Amino acid sequence: MTTSHDSNSCAASAEVPPAAPIRTSTSASTRAKIAGGPTPESPYPIKMNGTVIKGFGRGSKDLGIPTANLPEEAIAAQEDKLVTGIYYGWAQVVVRTTPDSHTTTTTSNDTLSSTPSSTLPSTTGTNAVARSASSSSSSLATSCPATVYPMVMSLGWNPFYKNEKKSAEVHIMHNFHRDFYGDELRVVVLGYIRPELDYTTLEALIEDINIDIEVAHRSLERPEYAAFKEDPLFLQL
Repeated sequence: MTTSHDSNSCAASAEVPPAAPIRTSTSASTRAKIAGGPTPESPYPIKMNGTVIKGFGRGSKDLGIPTANLPEEAIAAQEDKLVTGIYYGWAQVVVRTTPDSHTTTTTSNDTLSSTPSSTLPSTTGTNAVARSASSSSSSLATSCPATVYPMVMSLGWNPFYKNEKKSAEVHIMHNFHRDFYGDELRVVVLGYIRPELDYTTLEALIEDINIDIEVAHRSLERPEYAAFKEDPLFLQL
């Protein structure tokens, strides 16, 4: 994967997907357990927000790791700061739609998320992380700031699926029994985990994503990172 992109392009869909390196069989065993220094350094924090849009429908269906997708304009606004790859930080969903407009199911393709776990889910479809308790309705209330959760964000082309459009897919580490299409997603990006890779098997992709989740958890436990749960972006009503 190249770590540069055309910052002059205003539309994410106008870019040409770069070639990504293939993930080797030894990658997982040699990966670092934590990302970033003891405190976030420039260009972090990077703040992004926008209305959740429909993605490719693969988060829950293929991977057991649901995501919420930021719109193209949110990506374009930070184009000069973000290279393709996997990031970590904090996320908040602010409800802007009526309950009737949402799917109240745990099998939605995109915007269901899972709670933290110290046990990596297996790559055979038994996702231990995604079996945890659901959020309460109070955490999504608009009369007070909504709950902030840890997140990992994939920014790029998803080479395994050969996407032709760059996307920002946010996996919120909490289990919700609804989707968030039309609601507002806010994220504060605090660090970079790894570059975007291509994969020879779906199992290898799932394994790496679950390692990303664990790396994000460990990295965000540090006090200087945990403090960003109170970022002013998340306090706006």
